[in-house]
Amino acid sequence: MRVTGVKTFLVHPSAAGAAAGVANGPAYGAGTKNLCFVRVDTDEGLHGWGECYTQADRDTQIAAHVEQISRYLIGRDPTHVKNFTQIVYDDVAARRGSMDLFSALSGLEQAMWDISGKALGVPVHALMGGPVRDKLRVYANGWYGGATEPVELAERASATVEMGFNALKFDPIPGPWRSYIYRDTERSAVARVAAVRDAVGPDVDVLVEVHRRLAPMHAVRLARELEPYDPFWFEEPVLAENMEALAAARADIRHPVVTGEELYSKFEFRRVFETGAADIINPDVCNVGGILEMREIAAMAETYFVGVAPHNYNSTAIGLAATAHAAAGMPNFVITEFFVNLDAVSREIADRPFNVKNGHIAVPTAPGLGLDLDEDALVAHGYQQFPARKFGDLHDG
Repeated sequence: MRVTGVKTFLVHPSAAGAAAGVANGPAYGAGTKNLCFVRVDTDEGLHGWGECYTQADRDTQIAAHVEQISRYLIGRDPTHVKNFTQIVYDDVAARRGSMDLFSALSGLEQAMWDISGKALGVPVHALMGGPVRDKLRVYANGWYGGATEPVELAERASATVEMGFNALKFDPIPGPWRSYIYRDTERSAVARVAAVRDAVGPDVDVLVEVHRRLAPMHAVRLARELEPYDPFWFEEPVLAENMEALAAARADIRHPVVTGEELYSKFEFRRVFETGAADIINPDVCNVGGILEMREIAAMAETYFVGVAPHNYNSTAIGLAATAHAAAGMPNFVITEFFVNLDAVSREIADRPFNVKNGHIAVPTAPGLGLDLDEDALVAHGYQQFPARKFGDLHDG
């Protein structure tokens, strides 16, 4: 079996169907980035799907990376996954990684696993030692839209719990993103977390996101102020580029510290473990290099007693499916991410969407990744450039 072609689809999530809102829940807006899907075709009629991580204003660039890398996949055996990903890193990229490179590679890698599973008639996780669980706990993200007032956050949090979630995550710190913040910003963040905790009660986990924006002194002080509200974790308090600073902050924070969404490949995660910088890591299967790379990172984490909570700022279709297959066999899996504001469009393009029940999704059992995408629906939700974002001027510094 040989690869004969590769197609890339950029999908705008706020097209017609997404405007109707999250399935079985309120409309919170559809996000601020285009999704990127990859289809790999073979000479035996099998095809596979993958998804590349994207960010706002960084979507066409990643699709271009897929186009360039896919030239080296044409004619190859799609079941030789490790060989291809190693060649891309060693030879195509000359061992110079980046978010864009690893995001593109991740989509191609997932599609190769999808084909491999279909060829053998088994789910992808069966090719990696089989599952250790039949369901995965998920937390809701993307539920709070542009809400900033505590009252509105409380209302949306309650509505999200009604959708079947028992864990939800949000960033309580208002923009702009700065390392040094004033006391009124800290107080606002605490008030937001307090409102959400009061709304959902003690039995729902509240995950606090910081987006790697704070200097250690602010990260530690804010974490201490949030202790009465029992956060499940404190995610990315400090930039991972300074792992020693992150480790120092973690030593003074009394609830679990998470890092990893800005790290790509096992080489970048090595320092997390060696410095003791985190209790839990959150690699993203759509930007670390794919399913196998995530499993290798998780195995490294296990030896340091570090949990894995995969990041999934991707669709609740292919991206979540790839995460599910990677996580199904991880002994140190904790929880994974479900973006409710990307669920409506995911349901329009996928034939077997995931359903959240009691805070969990089922591990797929169908061959390959376990779902297929509708190309006509992908085209109908085609790429649209988002309006330019507004950033601060001198007086905002």
